[in-house]
Amino acid sequence: MSEKPIAVLLIEDNADDAHEIRKMLGEGRGMPFAIECVDRLTTGLERLAAGGTDVVLLDLSGPDNHGLDALARIRAQAPHVPIIVLSSLDDEAVAVKAVREGAEDCLVKGQVDRNLLVRAIRYAIARKRTDDALRAAKDYAENLIDSSLDMIISVDVNRNIVEFNRAAEQVFGYTKAEVLGKPIDLLYADTSEGRQLHKNTQDGGFTGEVANKKKNGEIFYSYVSASVMRDATGAPVGVMGISRDITERKRAEEIIVRQAYHDALTNLANRRLFMDRLTQALTRVQWHKRLVSVLFLDLDHFKSINDALGHSVGDLLLQAVAERLTTCVRQGDTVARLGGDEFAIALADVARTSDIPKVAQKIIDTLSRPYVLEGRELFITTSIGVCIYPDDAQDAETLVKNADVAMYRAKKHGRNNYQHYSPDMNAQAFERLAIETSLRHALEREEFFLEYQPQVDIGTGRIIGYEALVRWRHPDLGVMPPGKFIPLAEESGLIVAIGEWVLRSACAQNRAWQTAGFPPIRVAVNVSPRQLRHESLLGAVGRALRETGLHPNWLELELTESIMQDADEAIRLLSQLQAIGVQIAIDDFGTGYSSLNHLKRYPIHKLKIDQSFVRDVTHDPHDRAIVTAIIALAHSLNLKAIAEGVETEEQLAYLRSLKCDEAQGYFLGRPMPAQNATKLLARVTA
Repeated sequence: MSEKPIAVLLIEDNADDAHEIRKMLGEGRGMPFAIECVDRLTTGLERLAAGGTDVVLLDLSGPDNHGLDALARIRAQAPHVPIIVLSSLDDEAVAVKAVREGAEDCLVKGQVDRNLLVRAIRYAIARKRTDDALRAAKDYAENLIDSSLDMIISVDVNRNIVEFNRAAEQVFGYTKAEVLGKPIDLLYADTSEGRQLHKNTQDGGFTGEVANKKKNGEIFYSYVSASVMRDATGAPVGVMGISRDITERKRAEEIIVRQAYHDALTNLANRRLFMDRLTQALTRVQWHKRLVSVLFLDLDHFKSINDALGHSVGDLLLQAVAERLTTCVRQGDTVARLGGDEFAIALADVARTSDIPKVAQKIIDTLSRPYVLEGRELFITTSIGVCIYPDDAQDAETLVKNADVAMYRAKKHGRNNYQHYSPDMNAQAFERLAIETSLRHALEREEFFLEYQPQVDIGTGRIIGYEALVRWRHPDLGVMPPGKFIPLAEESGLIVAIGEWVLRSACAQNRAWQTAGFPPIRVAVNVSPRQLRHESLLGAVGRALRETGLHPNWLELELTESIMQDADEAIRLLSQLQAIGVQIAIDDFGTGYSSLNHLKRYPIHKLKIDQSFVRDVTHDPHDRAIVTAIIALAHSLNLKAIAEGVETEEQLAYLRSLKCDEAQGYFLGRPMPAQNATKLLARVTA
């Protein structure tokens, strides 16, 4: 294909000169030109207005030309078309002035040959395009800088301001004109800090917080990222900084820090601050042969006061206890509320071991005096555990833990006393005892709650059920993972009462969803081996269904393969559950006591593929074979297969290719509170 001709507009009133130029551009092979010649500037301007011109050859001596004024008129009409001036005079001053006024080149008639003219045209077009591109890039950069929400400020090598965008104007209160060329020191609250920032930037860049000063003198804080600007040779030409006002964030952080380190009710230190100060105290005394002691306090029978008089009176009592505790220690000691009715005291820089029991007894005596709250006279006592550094523990965590163990020993010794930790107190046993003690009260204190993880039909993507998962919000330890308290509940027998609560709560929630108009779905509840062996499981299921009004078809019990250890008894119980319409699923299938002989006898509806097989199903041939086999086994027994632990689209797609019926996992939805589960149902059924 031939190259598109270059459109040349020649403004020349001399016919001979015009003919000569036409001849030059038309001779031989090479760059094709489409030449249009006009003899007046006004005609040329009209032609430029129509568009399509690539370059203008202009004779400055036309009848309606006024010298270099013609350049301005052409540029105004067609600013992006390059202009080459044709002069009759070999006048360098005219040429220089023409270029200065916007011409790309100036050629002298009679001294121009074809090669020179073609080269001038080609270079003029190329230069014009380059200049336009640079100008557009510069305009874009300036617009980008000005439209940025962050402050962008640049300085030259002398630290004088050369760029100050609109965001900087709005924050600092200066206009750009007011600060250009001024030293950047006027923007800093501390000029020495500003100079150090500049030095750090020169040494490799700077990122951090800086105190700034506005035009009105107000101090504020910004987060700055600054770097050196360099020219094409690599030489530094200045510094550019991008910053954001973080004053409000810092104020919020101060409030958050206060809340994070202090108990909101008593204004005492909380556990975090207590541990920080205890660690500092240990560091200070290590080289002075001094002692540090932790006293762990728990109020005796505080719950009875809460239950009898209400939490408002209980809160007033806690505040009064906090005030009395602070009077029992020195200014350098730390009193903290760890949560609930538990307090801790760090005695720093203790001279003699014999001083510590005196403080403990003083606390017992002080707290045992009567309290008058809302017209009532109340009494409370405390049990205290004592642990001493360096004899009983070498670090802060162990000090607190051992003091806690000693406190439980004080509880066992009749309360209202203190006990000093001794090595024969098995810390692990007492920790388990503490958890078990809290666990025994967790139901009555309503510390358990349920989260719901969606179960999805792989074929349709529809939510067909939720698995109810029990959680425990320990008053001191926060939300505890099930793996930490379920085994203990199982061993102690508490799992039976907890399991019944889970059954009733899950059924009630499912019934509430149905009452709200959502399509019926199943709710799956885990049943532990201890529950299964307990005579009351069938009764607990029946009560939960009757009390909540949930139809048995919408309840699914998930049991582990350990039920196969006692097959006959398990079959009897499961048959009874099946008879009332409850669905049965085998959880974690493939990891336990699988027996195909037993499996065919069990009245079950679903096999749940353990997540350990699903995790690597897309790339582990062994897991892939196991999952394939379980799905095939389920289908051959007329059971459904559900895969748990689905975390990726690839896993879900592979399970879909195997005709797996259902799935659950983080990819489909994490365990969530009932409120969020309700919102999810509303969204997917809308």
